Amino acid sequence: MCISFDTMKLSVVVITRNAEEFMYDCLDSLVNQSVKPLEILVVDANSTDKTPSIVNEYSEKWNFVKLLEHPGTRGEGRNYGAEKAAGDIVAFMDADAIANALWVEEMIKAMENADVVAGREVRLGYHGFTSLKRVGMLYNGVDITYPSVNLAYRKSTFEAIDGFDPWFKEAEEVDLNYRAVDAGYRLIYHEKAIVYHMARSSFTGFFKQSFWYGFGRKELTLRHGNLWSSYSPLEMVKVSKDESVWKIIRLGFSFLGYLFCKVVGKRQTAKERLRKSKASER
Repeated sequence: MCISFDTMKLSVVVITRNAEEFMYDCLDSLVNQSVKPLEILVVDANSTDKTPSIVNEYSEKWNFVKLLEHPGTRGEGRNYGAEKAAGDIVAFMDADAIANALWVEEMIKAMENADVVAGREVRLGYHGFTSLKRVGMLYNGVDITYPSVNLAYRKSTFEAIDGFDPWFKEAEEVDLNYRAVDAGYRLIYHEKAIVYHMARSSFTGFFKQSFWYGFGRKELTLRHGNLWSSYSPLEMVKVSKDESVWKIIRLGFSFLGYLFCKVVGKRQTAKERLRKSKASER
């Protein structure tokens, strides 16, 4: 179905939990867009801080801001938001991010020639963390590692590939992009659709993020088979002049996460086989 730029409507889905320190800036950036989104759906996973009340403040002033309650993983939260979305396009952003004033407009423009649009993520914070580049993964010549902090799907495309896979604890957006490209949909990068994203603010947060990053990459191989040929080994270990020793540290913690997922994955596989075996004996 061909939808023109003039008639396409975009819904924004923001997932959150205990993000009161970020919500005002996030929502301010979204309600002051050059082209207003059809709706802003904030999916809250049972926050215990002031996050819900902050969203309700905005709902009272702007009727297109809506609070949805749905506990679960990040993928489950985004799926719930997408299910409730009324727009032709569903754009995903995180609560600890700020959208450029032209973000919605640029996403809609780019979607004229694509099924999936990944925007530019500008990370804010400590230089040692923000200077680190993503480790790309190419599938059918397309980088599928663009994060869901700045990612938009035609809703028809999102529904056709069954949305985010709730099985994933991490890397659910990479899996989603993989399945979209595998199904023949067009994913493009649009650098003018900019989102500013906060980097981890502590060493502990950075270590945890790196660990789960590696965990998610192993999840991808458990789901889709060996994907190592999609990586560039040199890119993974080479430290450019813009990066630092933090890249090596990230690689180390990521490797620990990868190994941990490998052990956990084997246990889960064994349990699943045992369950199926017992079921077949009944």
